[in-house]
Amino acid sequence: MPITAKLRDFLAADPVARVRLTGVKGSSPRAAGTEMYVGPEALFGTIGGGQLEHIAIEAGRALLASGDLAQVLDVPLGPEIGQCCGGRVEVSLQRMRESDRRAALRRAEAQDAAEPSVFILGAGHVGRELAKLLQHLPVNCVLIDQRAGELALNTAAVETRQSAIPEIDIMTAPPGSAFIVLTHDHGLDFLLASAALERGDAGYVGLIGSATKRARFRSWCLKHCDGLSIDRLICPIGAGGSRDKRPAVIAAFVVAEVIAALTAETAETAPLRGAAPLIAAQ
Repeated sequence: MPITAKLRDFLAADPVARVRLTGVKGSSPRAAGTEMYVGPEALFGTIGGGQLEHIAIEAGRALLASGDLAQVLDVPLGPEIGQCCGGRVEVSLQRMRESDRRAALRRAEAQDAAEPSVFILGAGHVGRELAKLLQHLPVNCVLIDQRAGELALNTAAVETRQSAIPEIDIMTAPPGSAFIVLTHDHGLDFLLASAALERGDAGYVGLIGSATKRARFRSWCLKHCDGLSIDRLICPIGAGGSRDKRPAVIAAFVVAEVIAALTAETAETAPLRGAAPLIAAQ
């Protein structure tokens, strides 16, 4: 579910306090601009956890209980509060009005629109396990297959597409998207992996298989794709992980690989991404 939908449900409650890091000096769990929302019993988002977050939550709930409108905290992140970051943060607390709720939803909509897309091309055992993990991460995940039966087995809260020509889905994907290719057919794998590489702007292109499959794909590209370079291709995928070949284990290592690639590609936007809540209400 997109952040916006989750936040809209949370903000339907009353009252709610917005807790925001408005200043950061030195080391801190999160960057300036990071925010969370606090209700009398529920939470949405995080400003980094630990004692800092505990103090902020207690202050937010005290503000709501007292009827006050706003408060600013100056918190040292050191031995004084049992935290070892070593920096210092300014925390702004504000009782949310209706206009504040609308503004928060607009920020969440902008964040949803900015999240990178991950296309899983193949809804077999590993593809479905990938979807289960990616549904919890700040990406727009799309699970694609030509087979309706395999898509029907998906239980993750991600977009699914039955696509007769998945090359079109690759061609029309947003810039910076990640593509994980693991269909039921080696020939189709080669077509889709080459289409993703030919874009030139993918954040990640991964092809399930072995070193032998990579070598065969390289030869295939030389013959059929005017010598398309496969230097940016990840194959095997999740290769830095375990020898365990169970689909769920493979998926865990691949997801880590994909997210590492996407966050490295968008490092300059990391402060912006950190400015809105990234976890569901607790």
